[in-house]
Amino acid sequence: MGLGVLIALEGIDGAGKTTLAKRLVRWLRSRGFQARYTFEPTGGPLGRLLKAMALRRGVDPRIEALLFAADRLYHLEKIVKPLLEEGVIVVSDRYLHSSLAYQSVTVGDSRWVEELNRFARRPDLGIYLDVRPSIGLRRIRRRRTRFEREEFLARVRERYLEYVERGELLRIDAEKSIGEVFEDLVKAVSRFLDGGGKAFIRSMGDR
Repeated sequence: MGLGVLIALEGIDGAGKTTLAKRLVRWLRSRGFQARYTFEPTGGPLGRLLKAMALRRGVDPRIEALLFAADRLYHLEKIVKPLLEEGVIVVSDRYLHSSLAYQSVTVGDSRWVEELNRFARRPDLGIYLDVRPSIGLRRIRRRRTRFEREEFLARVRERYLEYVERGELLRIDAEKSIGEVFEDLVKAVSRFLDGGGKAFIRSMGDR
C-alpha cells in the first residue's frame, strides 16, 4: 500500500484545532479514506508528564522544550510512522510547528528549538488556524487571563505567521463560524489530496 499523508492542524489556544481535526477525520472517512486522529502532547508517558507540568510554575522552558521533542519522537515512531506505512491519512492536533512557535518564544532561541526538532519530518500539509489572541482566549473562557498571557500568545502567533510566510503552513481564517472554517479546511485538504501539494500552499499563502 502507498504511503499515507500527515496533516497537522496548528494554532494558538482557542483556534478550534481539536474540534476541526476530529471533524476532518470523520469527513475523510465518509469519503472512503482511512484516517486517524492523533494529538500532541500524546497520551504516552512523556505527554502525561508534560500535561502535569503545565499545572506548575517555574519549570525551565528548556526542559519543557526537550520533553516536547522527546514526546514528538515517541509520537512519530509509535503512532504516526506505522499509520503512514499503512496508507492512513493522519490528522494531528498540534505537531512540529507548535514547538517551533511556542518554545521559540518561551526559550528565546528559535535556532536551538529548530535544531532540537530537526529529526521530525515536516507535515505533508500543515494548516495554521489563525485567530487573534483576544478571540482565542474568549472562546476558551479564561476569565482570569492576565495581559501577559495575551501578549505571550501574540508573540506565538507572530512566529506561526512567519512559517506561513515561508510556505511551511497554510493560513486559514479561524475567526469565522466553525462551519465556515470547516468548509475552508475541507477545500484546502481536498485540493491538496487532488494533487495541489506544496505549490498549492504557496499560492494560497499569496492571497
